[in-house]
Amino acid sequence: MQNTPEILGDVIKAARQRSGITMEELAYKVGVTERYLYRIENENKKPSFDILFQLIRELSITPDEIFYPEKKIMNSERDNLIRMLYSCDENSISILISITKILIKNS
Repeated sequence: MQNTPEILGDVIKAARQRSGITMEELAYKVGVTERYLYRIENENKKPSFDILFQLIRELSITPDEIFYPEKKIMNSERDNLIRMLYSCDENSISILISITKILIKNS
């Protein structure tokens, strides 16, 4: 079984790649250097709580994926969408509501 730091890096890297975001973009959004993020993903660097919190929020991952890696996490598309909505600003939410209404009307 892997130890926690390796799992943390693996989870963050997989979530970043799944999100289609580059290491440079994520580092900028979280406020760290690319090198620091590289060390988290590949060299078992443990981030501070504040950075870990920002990574979890930015990548829309569940804390259980990090803290309970042995637990099988069922990530449905609906759950992923809901987590992503939490990171949207009010303007984006308004746009998404309008689009959703149109999609429902045309279904």
